[in-house]
Amino acid sequence: MHRDHQRPILQPTADFDWIIGSDEPGAAHRLAQETSWALLDRVRRGADPQVVERVVGLASGDGIDDIAELWAAEGTHSLAGVLWRLYLLRRVVAADPEAAADLFTRGSAASATIDPVVAGAAEPVTPGSIAGLCDTILRGVFAGDLGAALDRAASYCRLMALGAADLADARDAHDDAHATQLTTRALRYSTLAQELHAGARRWRDGTLA
Repeated sequence: MHRDHQRPILQPTADFDWIIGSDEPGAAHRLAQETSWALLDRVRRGADPQVVERVVGLASGDGIDDIAELWAAEGTHSLAGVLWRLYLLRRVVAADPEAAADLFTRGSAASATIDPVVAGAAEPVTPGSIAGLCDTILRGVFAGDLGAALDRAASYCRLMALGAADLADARDAHDDAHATQLTTRALRYSTLAQELHAGARRWRDGTLA
């Protein structure tokens, strides 16, 4: 599916900084939309595996922090919003891959759905395989079916929510503060799952802004 959008206008850095910090209604929103669709269209149209790998690699480092900060304010009705959420998932794993692998393992064991199959982490689940899963999801965005990639990310988030809730129960009697933190994390992952699933639906019906 292809979405027509305005070609972004290349501007000097000073102008870009002014837009980010300006009070002009809708300026940052328009820029977020334009940059997200430009990135998606440019990479998908070229279909160059090396370009895809470079874009995926940026998500695990600091390569698109400025753009991602711009996308962070966008909702799930927009491509910028769903790309931000995928970017966020990858950065969380990069920050603590061991914890991410533990939550995923716990969530998979507690799940009574097909989410472990849909998410599709390589076995055995390790910090490296979880990072690889997030990279595969991002790769699917730029070189596959965006709707399928978002559904896969939603399954991943549901498993992480289950894992965080399970660990919260285990910690409740020993560390109430940590248990509360984990419960909040579970709720955030659950919300992300709903948002990514909604993004997949909008992509398929052509309403993703």
